[in-house]
Amino acid sequence: MDIEKELDMEATGCAASEPYALQVLGNSMEPEFPDQCIVIIDPAKFCGNEAYVFAEVEGERWFRQYIKGDDGEEKLVALNPNYPDIPLNGRKWEIHGIIVQRNIRRKIKHYSNY
Repeated sequence: MDIEKELDMEATGCAASEPYALQVLGNSMEPEFPDQCIVIIDPAKFCGNEAYVFAEVEGERWFRQYIKGDDGEEKLVALNPNYPDIPLNGRKWEIHGIIVQRNIRRKIKHYSNY
């Protein structure tokens, strides 16, 4: 999914803590987040297990679900099984935000998984 390619994540001041909206492009997070739906992102740096996140892994940005296994293994997972998991252990990565809402043709759903 390429929602993140054109973002400038260097906001400062109040803008750095304000939620923002992005449009999903692609099918990697279907069926929960279909192509062209709108997501609202809270620019938090921490999340709970199974949260939907906007994260950067070694310089590349991703919209995925964060999973931490019982064994401590961390990874980013696409909901569409046609996309591979992104392992996080031993890699440089950070969370840029948590998805807190989605909008599909005015049907809104909220998420709260910090």
